[in-house]
Amino acid sequence: MNLREQMTALAQRSQKAARALAKLDAATKNKLLLAMSDGIEKAADKIKAANAKDLEAGKKSWLSSAMLERLTLDEKRIADIAKSVREVAALADPVGTTISETTRPNGIRIQKVRVPIGSILIIYESRPNVTVDAAVLCFKTGNAVILRGGSEAIHSNLALAEAMNVPGLPANAITVVPTTDRAAIDELLKLDELINLCIPRGGEGLIRAVVEKSRIPVIKHYKGICHVFVDRDADLDMAERIVINAKCQRPGVCNAIETLLIDAPLAGTFLPRIEKALAERKVEIRRDADWQTEYLDLIIALRVVNGVGEAIEHITKYGSAHSDAIVTNNKATAERFLREVDSSSVFWNASTRLADGGQYGFGAEIGISTDKLHARGPMGLEDLTSYKYVVTGTGQLRE
Repeated sequence: MNLREQMTALAQRSQKAARALAKLDAATKNKLLLAMSDGIEKAADKIKAANAKDLEAGKKSWLSSAMLERLTLDEKRIADIAKSVREVAALADPVGTTISETTRPNGIRIQKVRVPIGSILIIYESRPNVTVDAAVLCFKTGNAVILRGGSEAIHSNLALAEAMNVPGLPANAITVVPTTDRAAIDELLKLDELINLCIPRGGEGLIRAVVEKSRIPVIKHYKGICHVFVDRDADLDMAERIVINAKCQRPGVCNAIETLLIDAPLAGTFLPRIEKALAERKVEIRRDADWQTEYLDLIIALRVVNGVGEAIEHITKYGSAHSDAIVTNNKATAERFLREVDSSSVFWNASTRLADGGQYGFGAEIGISTDKLHARGPMGLEDLTSYKYVVTGTGQLRE
């Protein structure tokens, strides 16, 4: 078979799996999820060996230190991945729940009920933990998933998928595209009659390419040009802790800040203090930035602005509607920022690194949507469902 035929056959198998998954009850799904968690832990050595191949290849192809960090699977990360699967098993299953219910004057009862979406294609880069997060969230909601990770993580992704392929799991419920040929993505994106939704996660180039080529509905998990604005009324100790956490705790992820905005009255006090703190952590500070670069590294753009209004204008112009924060003790200023900054998550006196499905209590997340339809922000289980109307009558007819 040529590549088009291979991808069509793969999508057909996934569509068939979606029909089987939709029939599973919550108890069966949770039992299988716990088996997947055990499978990942038992396969830890095999997963690390596969990951070592990817890391070796990544170093030879000159992947950045941030990309290598995102790619790495050590003992702790594998344990955390397995734990996240158990956490998803413990969450309530949204499938079959009633969103709303009403009875009309003619006596018909109308229920709006959550149902699986079907077959979901997820395209992503670097982070092999996404393979598991995406797989288990889709499985919990009765969706089949086709996973197309970056070529730099192919061995890791295949090993993780193998570990999750436990007895009792419907065939092809979790599929990793087995080729690194980029043309495979183009072929999959044409299959709108077989695949119900596409979720791309990664850099700007990847997402733009997917949106331009896809016949399938797309939810974009766009780049994270995240900001912290330190207002003139901020607690400066708190501000320093938040900035350092938001930039340095894990710089290679989408909810790490790329730009620090400092209120002009703090230019003589907080500015030299935070520059020193960042420099001590080997963060490169760029004053004359283009403001729209997602560094994903120990680099930060810095700008002094005159008040919250100018900060909001900057974020509106240059931000990516991902996650933005204000540090201030002024309630009115904070409320204006929270109201006027149109991002998927806005924070008051907290780090943008908290923009995460796990931190929000969703368990593992499928990603952080910067769209407004059909989901926005960290996407948990409910965001991987659609709905249908269930109408019950006693013989009513339309007159």
